[in-house]
Amino acid sequence: MNPSTLTELLTQFGNNPRSKPAFIIGNGINRYGAPEGAINAWDTMLLQLYQAFADSAVTHIPHGISLTEFYDSLTLINHSEDVSLQKAFCALMADWQPTAHHNAIVEWAKAHNAPILTTNFEETLSADQGLNLYHSNPKRFTDYYPWGSHFAPHNLDDPTNAFAIWHINGMQRYARSVRLGLSHYMGSVERARALLHKGGKGRLFANDDLSHWNGSSTWLQILFSNDLVFIGLGLESSEIFIRWLLIERAKYFKAYPQRQRAAYFIYAQEALTPGQTLFLSAVGVTLLKQNTYQAIYETPWAS
Repeated sequence: MNPSTLTELLTQFGNNPRSKPAFIIGNGINRYGAPEGAINAWDTMLLQLYQAFADSAVTHIPHGISLTEFYDSLTLINHSEDVSLQKAFCALMADWQPTAHHNAIVEWAKAHNAPILTTNFEETLSADQGLNLYHSNPKRFTDYYPWGSHFAPHNLDDPTNAFAIWHINGMQRYARSVRLGLSHYMGSVERARALLHKGGKGRLFANDDLSHWNGSSTWLQILFSNDLVFIGLGLESSEIFIRWLLIERAKYFKAYPQRQRAAYFIYAQEALTPGQTLFLSAVGVTLLKQNTYQAIYETPWAS
């Protein structure tokens, strides 16, 4: 029976020992229940950077340019070249604190050994949880692409079967890792493509043993091995890195149908565009529309 609510989906995960849930959480978790006037939307934050570091009277992000391109345009006209725009962006998140729904979601994931992958940079999900930062392969750690770094109660043997919090697009503490521009995301695509398709028998698409390919100690292992639940993430056309990975995931399952895993996109109120619906269906993602945001961020985790 297909679930119709996030609460039903979580119940099914709990009752099915074959399920391997993992959550991919976007900035919606920070925007829900935020105090009035809080600056926590990416477009507003990027506009603040633009107004601070460009000789331009831009008051809004104009139609026809994506957020990533908007950031790249700022890097080209930045009049303060000695200032790191990535550090300046991270500074805007310095005071963010976890709320009750942050902690409730993390507690559920802990109790069910479910990994969390987040596209967010700040550490509100891991704050106040008694977690340590580990690097799966310390000798290969880079603060530019900390893809093996995770917050967890202890170091992991298998990323897919244990709770930990992984940052897909970079971490606030490593400002160079923060992916904001189109150039940044194209670099991430290039790095991921090498792990998936290059390296002989070490590439994902040529490996019979999913636990020993070149990206097995990174969050990519979870993306290709677990049932995914997207929460607070738009997955719009500008989110090219995640969408490209979903295309590669669908290709992988087509090549190895015995390894097929489910994926669910949780959203509320706003209707998806025809393009979003077509794309998500094509890459094997089931849409679960909820009546309220409370049905996403509060009710399921308290039950």
